[in-house]
Formats: sequence, C-alpha cells, structure tokens
Amino acid sequence: MNKISHRKSPIDDISLIDAHYQNFAFKRHYHLDYHLGLITQGQQQYYYNGSKHIAGAGQLVIMPPDEIHDGQAKEQSGYQVKVFSITPDWLNQQADDVSGKNHFCFPQHNIADHALFQQLTWLHQQLDNPLVSQLAKDTLPIESFSYLLTHYGQVREANVTPLGSKDLHQLRDYVMAHLDQKISLEQLAGLCDLSPSQLLRQFKKATGMTPYAWLARLRLEHAMALLKAGFSSTEVAYHVGFYDQAHFTHAFKQTFGVAPSHIK
Repeated sequence: MNKISHRKSPIDDISLIDAHYQNFAFKRHYHLDYHLGLITQGQQQYYYNGSKHIAGAGQLVIMPPDEIHDGQAKEQSGYQVKVFSITPDWLNQQADDVSGKNHFCFPQHNIADHALFQQLTWLHQQLDNPLVSQLAKDTLPIESFSYLLTHYGQVREANVTPLGSKDLHQLRDYVMAHLDQKISLEQLAGLCDLSPSQLLRQFKKATGMTPYAWLARLRLEHAMALLKAGFSSTEVAYHVGFYDQAHFTHAFKQTFGVAPSHIK
C-alpha cells in the first residue's frame, strides 16, 4: 500500500515529502525544484542520465530541476523515502554564499555518506517538529546544505538547451505565462522560428519528452506549488489550464500518487 504525505516546511522555499511507495511507479518526468531523497528502507530503481540505477537504505538521491527520470520500487515490499523539495533560487543562493557562483551541479546523483544521511534525516524531522524554534529552523537547512554543496557540489557554466532561436528556459517562461490557455505546437514552433516538425524533433532529442508530455508535467508541477501556497483545488485547476475538475484531480493523482485535497 502506498502512503504519501506532501507538506510545506516553515521555510517557504522548502517542502517535505514522506512516502512509502509500494506499487506506485513514476513515469519519466521532471521537476521544477531540486528533489533530494533519503532512502530510509528498501530499494528504489530509477532511470536517469541514460541508464538505470538502484539506491538503497542510507543513500541520498539528488534530482536537479529539468532532469528526466523515473522511479519505482525494486522489490514487492516497496521503499520508504524522505524528500526535500527545494526551489532552485534558494539552493542557488546557498551555492553563491559558499562559492561566489550560483551555477553549480552535483556530479554524483547517488551519494552514500552516512554522516550526511544522518544529518539530513535529522533536519527533515526538525523542520516538522513544533517544539523547534523558528530561528533554528531558519538556520539548520543553511548549515546542512552548505555541507552538501562544499563536499558534493561543483561550479559549472549555466546550462542552455537551444531550440531554434530560443532555448528551453525561454520556452518555459512563455508557457508559464500562458498555462491557463490552449497552447499549440505551431505556436511554440513559431516562437522558436522552427517548423512544427523541426521543433518536435529537436525537443525530443533535447529533453527525451514530447512537448505535450513536457507541458502536461509543467502544468501539474505548477499546480503542486499553488496548492502548497494555499490555493483551492478549483482555483488551481483553472490557473493551470484544466477546465474539468475531475480531469485535473485524476491527472494529479496519477502523477503524484495523492489527490490535490491531500496537499498541505
């Protein structure tokens, strides 16, 4: 049986997930935030960067924004995981404070570091603890993620994915500004000064997804952020381009494993 809890932390830029995934499998997708998963029990298998990987108890899995991956249990008993969902702006600021540059990457996406694992597991628990002061909750993530950045982060040049006359970030900015509207392949191709077939080929080669699947995920990722910000499910469905509440609820649950009404 799957048990999944999504909730905000006392820090606006960090959300928390506790989950036991048994028969729920994530199809290939991406996130807008960094997802840092602490496997506390069982094993997760996942596709990332062109190949399959396995992470077991005591390992940290890092999924940067926009990176295509999937995920499912390796064994019938499933796996348990604690996840930090962190906005790129917040983590970029920590990287800038540490290195003076906010463009960075994690060469290792699967980390076995017992001390770091214990530190981040404890942090996850502390952010949920009502007896911990707000000052402590403001301070502890900076300390913990500074350690992660200095030991496992690496400064890199800004990543740009060209698509005709635009790049993927520019395309996403346009789509985010029009999420409540119908968006056609012809529109996106015109924006990039490409034909529809050219954009389709370039987009699939660059992202591993069709523009339609990418847009569908973008809508649901933004829906998750709006729900955590306190908007009602009805408001969110409209804002991200779903005109049928039942269709939105079904798509959301298929994607995240929980109904919109369960997001805190």
